[in-house]
Amino acid sequence: MRQVVSHAQTHKGLVRKCNEDACLDMADSGVWLVADGMGGHAAGDIASQLVVDTVKVAVQRTGDISLQLLTESLQQANDELCHYSARNLQGRTAGSTVVMLMIDKLHYHFLWAGDSRGYLLRNNVLRQVTRDHSQVNEMVDEGLIDSSEAEQHELANVITRAVGVDPNLTVDVISGVWQPGDLFLLCSDGLNKELSDEEICHYLTHNNIAEANRALLHSTLVAGARDNVTCILIKVDVNSDNVNEKDKTIPIYIKN
Repeated sequence: MRQVVSHAQTHKGLVRKCNEDACLDMADSGVWLVADGMGGHAAGDIASQLVVDTVKVAVQRTGDISLQLLTESLQQANDELCHYSARNLQGRTAGSTVVMLMIDKLHYHFLWAGDSRGYLLRNNVLRQVTRDHSQVNEMVDEGLIDSSEAEQHELANVITRAVGVDPNLTVDVISGVWQPGDLFLLCSDGLNKELSDEEICHYLTHNNIAEANRALLHSTLVAGARDNVTCILIKVDVNSDNVNEKDKTIPIYIKN
């Protein structure tokens, strides 16, 4: 029988006046979510919280959690945000990226729209599972720029998909079979703007995921935290009584 331990946190960072990120930790239901209200758009904090609240209500209403339920809840949030913008924002857009993780008896499922990310650490190897819906990734796919240029490109912050920006929301899904010891990370781009994936990987060496997550946030703040920062760590099949601090190994980061 699977056991799951998780830790979630969000911070406004050191530059922004308010926190437009929101997160959801429903470990008992096997659902976690990070939403990032779109910077520069009106009511980003309202947008991200609406996404979280809509998914939370949908999960709480049913004992049968499925990919269809979660996808439909995101579409509902999309519809509500489009209506909110039309009613209250005079044509401006309230939008939010989203990345969600569902873990059932056998499988893990990532659902996302935008550039909030989902990672998997397995056998001490870290891999970004999701793929940013961004202008630079499209340019990489078209061969216009090299992947090594993407992070520092002037269009790196331009996303091509999010909840609330278009009447028809397309949610990408990637699924796989989880293994005992798998560690998942969900984060807004405020984390990966300040820390490289190699640096993120380093902080996941701590066997206590709460301590590992706090170290991630602390390092982001030390680096300047120009944006809001949200991160959730989820570890599967953990027995904390059997954790030996001397048994740590060093994770390795690999690119897709």
